[in-house]
Amino acid sequence: MKNKRRDGVRVKGLDGYHNILPYIMPKRTEAEVSMTEQFDVTDLVKYMKERNEEEGVNIKIFHSIVTAVARTVYHRPRLNWFISGRYYYERPDITFSFVVKQKFEDTADETLMFMKVEPDMNIDSISKLILGDVKKVRKAKSNDLDKLMNFVGSLPRPFLEGFFATLRRLEYHGVMPKALTAGDPNYSSVLLSNLGSIGADSCYHHLSNYGTCSVMITIGKLHQEQKLMYDGTWQPRDVINCTFNIDERLADGFYYAKSLRIMKYLLEHPEAMEEPISQTVPVEL
Repeated sequence: MKNKRRDGVRVKGLDGYHNILPYIMPKRTEAEVSMTEQFDVTDLVKYMKERNEEEGVNIKIFHSIVTAVARTVYHRPRLNWFISGRYYYERPDITFSFVVKQKFEDTADETLMFMKVEPDMNIDSISKLILGDVKKVRKAKSNDLDKLMNFVGSLPRPFLEGFFATLRRLEYHGVMPKALTAGDPNYSSVLLSNLGSIGADSCYHHLSNYGTCSVMITIGKLHQEQKLMYDGTWQPRDVINCTFNIDERLADGFYYAKSLRIMKYLLEHPEAMEEPISQTVPVEL
């Protein structure tokens, strides 16, 4: 019995309840739980404006959220687990994926991005990585994954049905070829959708039974709301809604709720994101 996959190490020693969950709910879409959290990013907006103007950098809200999520996943390892073939696995790396639109037009092509975050990275290095990859992909108009999907998608229906049936069996036994998973967003730790970039709010977005991705996050637009402050006054605050869709078989709501405290702290204390993601966050869990 294989305990290690190319993209994950088997998690052992789980209680009976979690061991039987993949048999009760064998599909990821049967076990997804959704929650929306609002983050106060007033201080983050000021922080980005000051640094972008004074230092000539180009830090964006999306970069900050990716950094906060990466640090949260690093310190809350169950967020980087996945279930395949009824077994639990932990990824060795933290990876993110998202869609890049070539232009903000209805008919514009979309390209899937995939990036790996290292433990020593912070908001500056993550921002540069995202900006560099997006620029590269937009200049090239596509990447290797796009080319592969275009080729496979052009094949006859009977072939596609047999092809994906085979892939499901390979995935079940943990022997999916690297050539078919490298750069695939369905095999990332977290899949993000930045709806705020097109002026939309966050929304529910399903997980997928294909692949191993167990966390989906949609990011809403930056907007202002009146908030009751600790001193009893109402003040306009910059806020963003994020909706999280997570495979509940990995951990309970208590674990997820505590994990959100890390992300909330970082977005409300943006200077802390200059530290590497491996740095412990001063949050009581």
